Amino acid sequence: MRTPPEDGPEPGIYGKLRFCFLRFPVNSFPLFVGLRYTRSRQRTKFISVISLISVVGIALGMTVLITVLSVFNGFQREVRTRMLSAVAHVQITGLGEALKDWQAVADIAAKNPHVVATAPYVSAQGLLTNGGSVRGALLRGIDPAAEERVSEIGKHMRSGTLESLRDGEYNAVLGAPLARALGLTLGDKVVLVAPQGQVTPAGIMPRMRQFTLTGTFEVGHYEIDSSLAVVHIRDAQRLYRMDDQVSGVRLKLDDLFLARQVARELLKVLPPEVSVSDWSNFNATYFRAVELEKRMMSLLLFFIIAIAAFNMVASLYMMVREKQADIAILRTMGASPGEVMRIFMVQGTLIGVIGVGCGIVFGILGALNVDSIIGLIEYVFHVKFMPQDVYQIADLPSELQSGDVVMTAVVAFVLSVLATIYPSLRAAKVNPAEALRYE
Repeated sequence: MRTPPEDGPEPGIYGKLRFCFLRFPVNSFPLFVGLRYTRSRQRTKFISVISLISVVGIALGMTVLITVLSVFNGFQREVRTRMLSAVAHVQITGLGEALKDWQAVADIAAKNPHVVATAPYVSAQGLLTNGGSVRGALLRGIDPAAEERVSEIGKHMRSGTLESLRDGEYNAVLGAPLARALGLTLGDKVVLVAPQGQVTPAGIMPRMRQFTLTGTFEVGHYEIDSSLAVVHIRDAQRLYRMDDQVSGVRLKLDDLFLARQVARELLKVLPPEVSVSDWSNFNATYFRAVELEKRMMSLLLFFIIAIAAFNMVASLYMMVREKQADIAILRTMGASPGEVMRIFMVQGTLIGVIGVGCGIVFGILGALNVDSIIGLIEYVFHVKFMPQDVYQIADLPSELQSGDVVMTAVVAFVLSVLATIYPSLRAAKVNPAEALRYE
């Protein structure tokens, strides 16, 4: 192996590169030179600025993307939690108006290892009237003791309790917005008009029953709070003449994300005259819309990272043009085109790694402190993004998921590596004779 002269390496860039080439093994040589080229020099300030812009672009794109995805996840979690406060994880209903032999169906469903609790219910529609106010309502007849095991309405009571629903007393618990719309307070009477009619000498008359308001609830989901009326299951059965039949059975699972799987499993063991649905079916359009918005926003923000990667292509290409003499010297010293290519790939990859690392750090910090950031912006500019008197969710919820961070980091890193290919190929194709002609 050749050794450097005893009086030290030759002066100038040729001597430095020759010494480095002889000192470092072939495998580490591209890494060493690539790292050296990444450092700023006086005559490459402009190139360094473009490289810095690339790093900032990648970091900014990742920061915004991770934060936005976390906010989307937080909204989904918040809406799902509030919705499932009044909606069962899995619901078994009859194909007709009622479910016959519901106890046997509940016993079969309870054998599934993921089913935690079951509860029968009666579901019907009607009109609630108080004075001149009329509102359509979804009537749900429940067993208060069993309902507490499958839903969280009892935890969201604004006034009164679910235990006030007793058989034969015709008490009712309404959503707080529904009660306000009807002008009701605790102890007031409200008339329920059932759609089923009864034949009288004067013709067919709708069935009506007076209920006493004994409680209000508010789960935070307006569609539910403004339309749901809860009564005792026996009172609902008598009003709608269902005898001992019920509309269906509600199930609670140990993991709500297994609802679709459990629903498919129950369909195989339950009688063919029943239907099984899970919580995602109740508001499928809403969840699909949110998921579509999340994907489109992710695609939009990925373009920011792609633009930063494009800037990196420009910076590396200009670096190749500026370093043609150096490349020619390396080729004459024995460096192969592959080694020259790897030198500039190392430089571009390093830019990508720095950008990805900064993006991960700032993205995680932004996702974990989004409330504080929004609060600071509101305080400085005296604005309110989500007024509490307008929106059910007044704060920006955030849920950081490791999958989003990993996906964003992988995509950003892959784009940064791909951005190095073209400039590196151009560097590998530099002709030493042409590059040194005017040197």
